[in-house]
Amino acid sequence: MLHRRTVLAGCALAVTALAMVATPAMAEPNDSPASSAVKPPPAMMDAMQRDLGLTPAQVDARLANEAKAMSTDAKVRVAIGDAYAGSWVSGTTSESFIVATSDASKASAVLAAGAQPKIVSRNLAALDAAEAALDRAAAGAPASTSVWYVDVRSNSVVVLSSDTAEAAAFVAASGADTSAVRVEQSNEQPQTFYNLQGGDAYYINSSARCSIGFPVRRGSTPGFVSAGHCGRAGNTTTGYNRVAQGTFQGSSFPGNDYSWVSVNSNWTPTNIVSYGNARVSGSSVAAVGSSICRAGSTTGWHCGSVQQLNASVRYSQGTVSGLTRTNVCAEPGDSGGSFISGSQAQGMTSGGSGNCSSGGTTYFQPVNEALSVYGLTLVTS
Repeated sequence: MLHRRTVLAGCALAVTALAMVATPAMAEPNDSPASSAVKPPPAMMDAMQRDLGLTPAQVDARLANEAKAMSTDAKVRVAIGDAYAGSWVSGTTSESFIVATSDASKASAVLAAGAQPKIVSRNLAALDAAEAALDRAAAGAPASTSVWYVDVRSNSVVVLSSDTAEAAAFVAASGADTSAVRVEQSNEQPQTFYNLQGGDAYYINSSARCSIGFPVRRGSTPGFVSAGHCGRAGNTTTGYNRVAQGTFQGSSFPGNDYSWVSVNSNWTPTNIVSYGNARVSGSSVAAVGSSICRAGSTTGWHCGSVQQLNASVRYSQGTVSGLTRTNVCAEPGDSGGSFISGSQAQGMTSGGSGNCSSGGTTYFQPVNEALSVYGLTLVTS
């Protein structure tokens, strides 16, 4: 049954349905940028080559130059004091390090530290003060204006807005030094992101709780599969953090016990199963006798073995066929949660008997049937 604040009479299942069984620090480099002091993880090296268009040697040189810039920056700040107006690197391998100063007489100190000076009209304190004024007025910012930041390279505070007139009015009313603020046209509308992970809790219509089975995609639409008894098409969901999440697009129960939920752009599907932090790479079916583990939002991570395939279970709401029987325990709130064998997704928790104190038997709905019926693709990376 669904895990609710009030237990509803008549919802107990013949076999208890478990609805809701719901960069490493761098050592200071020497003077030569030929190689970085500490090698980053291989995955990070690969990503820098791919995303920044660099060779392995360029990655190495860039990291070394950037580490040296960090050290130099700390020294320059002390040397030029209040005249400091920010710093930045440039070039393919970050070979140039520029320090801005509002006092031309400090240029020699910047050069002596090993950086290139740039003379500007405002120090960093003045830029920070302008941004702070905008921060204090943030509650009055128009919906069109969602980003502002200190841009040391232009020696200004930049305000991004889809309506520059509205943004200018906001700046004027904020008390910020308008001469230090530059408004730019932009459609950027940042939003927070949350990961979808197998086993995590979600809430149906703001009350009942279930667990995510596996993140999926239908074309370009992200979502997840779960148990059918958790909700019906049209029901809305919120995530583990009670943030608006998605809508049930399909559900089958009894007969089957699967569903799929599409999610909004705040949620990013992953191939991770929580609690055990396992990663899903496919959905090959585990043989009888194989070890299998389950993740759910009530009891976390528990393991056992596959007992039988193609089991039929008569719940009070009707019979569900094609389930897999296991000796893994589960409890209300774990329903819909992930069953995984090695890195292979197996299915979503349906129901069972017993608990995780005394042990029990739990059945799951095989995931491949749900993927096929709804035209879904399992997230595997």
